[in-house]
Amino acid sequence: MKKNILIVEDHELTRFGLKTTFEDVDTVGVIYEASSAEEALDIFKNNPVDIVIMDLGLPNMNGIEATQAIRELNKDTKIIILTSHNDEKEVLNSLKAGANAYCSKEINLQRLVQVVQSVADGAAWFDPSIAHIVLQATAKSDIGEPNTNYKDYELTAREAQILKLMTEGYSNMEIAQHLVISVNTTKAHVASILQKLEVDDRLQAALKALKYKIV
Repeated sequence: MKKNILIVEDHELTRFGLKTTFEDVDTVGVIYEASSAEEALDIFKNNPVDIVIMDLGLPNMNGIEATQAIRELNKDTKIIILTSHNDEKEVLNSLKAGANAYCSKEINLQRLVQVVQSVADGAAWFDPSIAHIVLQATAKSDIGEPNTNYKDYELTAREAQILKLMTEGYSNMEIAQHLVISVNTTKAHVASILQKLEVDDRLQAALKALKYKIV
C-alpha cells in the first residue's frame, strides 16, 4: 500500500529536491508540500497523510511545535525530522514531541528513502551524528532501575532478541526476515514488548533498553 508524504520545508530548492527524490519511489503515493508549519497543518487536516518529513527551522511556528500539533491530531502518523540542527535541546525536544526519526540534512537521499520506508514499517531511527546526544540524555536521567535486564521485565528470550534488533533500527519486516518468522508474529512480539516495558512506542522501548542495558 502506497504511503502519502507531506514535505514541510521553507527552502524551495530543498523541498523540490526531496519531492523529486520521492516521486521515483514505488511505495510513495501523493506528495504534499508546505513551506510553513501553518500550511502543513492545514494540508494535514484536509488530506490523508501517512508520513511527514519535517524541517525544524520554520518561520513562525517551528518544526517541534508542528510535530507536537500533528501528533495530537493523529498519533499514528510517522514524523521524520530532517534538519541541519544537531543542538541537544532540539534533538531531545523533537523526540519528546513525538518524532519517529531524526535525520541530518547531510544524509544521502537514497539512505533517506530507506529510512522513510523503515519508519513507515514501524522502525524508529536517529542519525548516527546525534546518537550520542540521545544516549547521554538517557544516561543522565534518574528514572527507573539502573541495573536491570530483560528478565526483570518478564521478557521472553525471543522478545529480548527482538528488542535488541529494535534498538539497532530494524523494522518489523527486517526483524521477521532476520529471525525467519512472520511479520504478524513480529508485530505481536513488539506489542508485548511495549506493554511489558510500559512504553507507548518503539522509540521509547529502544531508548529504555539502551538506558537500562536491558538487552
